[in-house]
Amino acid sequence: MHIEDYGFLSDTETAALVGRDGSIDWLCMPRFDAPACFSKLLGNQDNGFWKIAPLQPVIKSRRTYRGNTLILDTEFETDTGGVRLTDFMPLRDENPYVVRIVEGITGTVDMEMKLVIRFAYGKILPWVRRHENGIVAVAGLDALILQSDVKTHGEKHSTVARFTIAAGDSKSFVLTSFFSHKALPKTIHPTNSLRRTEKFWKHWSAQMQTSCYEPEAVHRSLLVLKGLTFAPTGGIVAAATTSLPEQLGGERNWDYRFCWLRDATFTLYSFLSAGYTEEATAWCNWLLRAIAGSPEQMQTLYGPAGEHLLMEYQLPYLSGYENSRPVRIGNAASEQFQLDVYGEVIDMLYHARCHGLKSDENVWRLQRHLIQFIIQHWPDPDEGIWEVRGKRRHFTHSKVMAWVALDRAVKICKKFHAKGDVKLWQSVRDDIHREVCARSFNKNRGAFTQSFDSDRLDAAVLLIPLVGFLPHNDARIRSTVEVIEKELLFNGFVMRYHPESSEAVDGLTPGEGAFLPCSFWLVDCLNLMGRRQDALALFQRLLSIRNDLGLLSEEYDTSNRRLIGNFPQAFSHVSLINSANNLASTEGPAMERGARNCS
Repeated sequence: MHIEDYGFLSDTETAALVGRDGSIDWLCMPRFDAPACFSKLLGNQDNGFWKIAPLQPVIKSRRTYRGNTLILDTEFETDTGGVRLTDFMPLRDENPYVVRIVEGITGTVDMEMKLVIRFAYGKILPWVRRHENGIVAVAGLDALILQSDVKTHGEKHSTVARFTIAAGDSKSFVLTSFFSHKALPKTIHPTNSLRRTEKFWKHWSAQMQTSCYEPEAVHRSLLVLKGLTFAPTGGIVAAATTSLPEQLGGERNWDYRFCWLRDATFTLYSFLSAGYTEEATAWCNWLLRAIAGSPEQMQTLYGPAGEHLLMEYQLPYLSGYENSRPVRIGNAASEQFQLDVYGEVIDMLYHARCHGLKSDENVWRLQRHLIQFIIQHWPDPDEGIWEVRGKRRHFTHSKVMAWVALDRAVKICKKFHAKGDVKLWQSVRDDIHREVCARSFNKNRGAFTQSFDSDRLDAAVLLIPLVGFLPHNDARIRSTVEVIEKELLFNGFVMRYHPESSEAVDGLTPGEGAFLPCSFWLVDCLNLMGRRQDALALFQRLLSIRNDLGLLSEEYDTSNRRLIGNFPQAFSHVSLINSANNLASTEGPAMERGARNCS
């Protein structure tokens, strides 16, 4: 199945992907970054899945989320009748679990439930024993218990049930994860769980503020963000998956089940713009806990609870999504030096203060340490926003964000009367500004380029006016935007940099899709520059590539016209929310973060 054929379930601690054919092909429990027990998404049926679907051919199917929730209803129509499959993950009391309810709509339909459990990302075959109303599967610490209204039996290392559902009938299945040395989980009442889950999501959604462009798309994106939030800590993972490729059959396959600092300010705005102060505060608090310690050891990403050790390794026994190898677990980018994230952190904490989120002297003391680090290291090359696995460079975006850090630190002192060496910070800020303008703007190209003294374009420079480094009406900005439109816009979407130069940039085999946030950044720039109709047209184009459930992945394959990359992708949905707010008001994030901060 294509990536857009999947729906997203979450209990705000972990997630599952369920296909339009009724098969859950990806499930990690008990948390987002735990080893999957269903890994068909990255392999084949032998790597685990859980499918409930009609035995006879399906004439037509349709699916939708139940209002503003993450409860997924899939309806199958056959020659003999129609059924509805409802999938959801209730907010847990203790153990995580998935509930699947089959309801007859018309006629009668012969159904099959097939469960293939393979722990450790599809590798470990569990020992299965029968239990009252179901089975228990155990392998080491991992254990699952299936509770079923229908009698099951074993077939070739799988658990199967075949049953007939008539109009008005209902059958349910519950799969619960627990640690094998603990007592068996309590019996779950599916209808009570459904009622409770629906109540939670509807209550949460009712708090959304709707003064934005395309509110329905924004609502769904906010639900995705909430679903990607690790509730115990407030951390937000970048995606629910690992190793979904940036190019089909390629090697750009990364584990995104971690929390990136780079998304911090955009994420903060997304929640605050919708009135979700609690989520914004939790995100800030997670970040402060994660980065606590020496500035030299600050990472660009952490685990959902703030874990530092995210060693990367490969799973050679998995064939990869559409034969895209390798399948990677962990992310070595956590060990890179990425200068820009220091600016992102300080920018987020500045805007958190501006919006009334609590801050104190300890937080400011941490920021001063970060500023001191930036003063010492801004002249150093780094791996940059694209986390290159090649030679370090003096990336323009990294230097701009170092400028942002000092600029916001100065503003904190002036606006909130915090203590700091304002004169020194202003001096270094101005030095960075001069250096970037002198070495990153290529007069021959008429554009800011990817790195110092380079002629290579990079969509990350679209952030220059959005963070206030230069005003949007600066002639260099207008020229840069025009050059990017001419050279990095492929079939209507913005590439990070020219595909032919990708190997030279990051040391990997050339080829990838359009990184979707880049296109949203262009929307924001066009809107700021007064080209509103162009901005609206691009925004609508971006909305049109969402799947039928309103979900976006990391990238878009402009040739094959399909979503690619990890899914659903928080940064894509965050960018959608912010662009929608920018299009709706002159007081949007791009104006507050950008134009008003120009110095």
